[in-house]
Amino acid sequence: MSASSQTGRLYVIAAPSGAGKTSLVKALMAREPRMRFSVSYTTRPPRPNEVEGRDYHFVTQARFAEMIERNEFLEHAQVFDNYYGTGLGAVQTALAEGQLLLLEIDWQGARLVRARLPAARSIFILPPTRRALEERLKGRSTDSPQVIERRLRDAAEDLTHWTEFDYVVINDQFERAVHDLLEIVHERGESLLATRPEVARFAAGLLNT
Repeated sequence: MSASSQTGRLYVIAAPSGAGKTSLVKALMAREPRMRFSVSYTTRPPRPNEVEGRDYHFVTQARFAEMIERNEFLEHAQVFDNYYGTGLGAVQTALAEGQLLLLEIDWQGARLVRARLPAARSIFILPPTRRALEERLKGRSTDSPQVIERRLRDAAEDLTHWTEFDYVVINDQFERAVHDLLEIVHERGESLLATRPEVARFAAGLLNT
């Protein structure tokens, strides 16, 4: 999309926990100054170093329920014991202003966004190996062992949903993965389509290990 385009574009990025999505998104944002981050709402407490309005809008479950009743979400879903949602008004405003907007959510939310905004471009991040996924999850000192075990089980389930996305980026080399994301954002992502045969083989290997 050219800088002069009057129509914005929404990019939806999802991945199983531990795939390195957050680091990739930060690098993408740093290298594409036109990109804006869609800040989601969540009922979970902030993690260390997370800032209200930058990482998430942290709200109570009662407030979240009110927003659902008022149809204020583009999508919302329960993930583990918490709720996450994307504010509809902010997305509509950003797209009307011609912005490149990035939404970092799970596959459930991505499915809802695609149904409501078919023009959105969806990207799934795959980890290099199953072991790397497990090591990243176990390395999160903020999570209890019980939470880590549940995340490992759910990550395996999440991996099966890559086929629902327009593009797949394999995070086996960080710099190359960032480059791939930039190619997609710059409308040069034909070689990164989810339908390319090597992705199916790679994903099968992840799921069978």
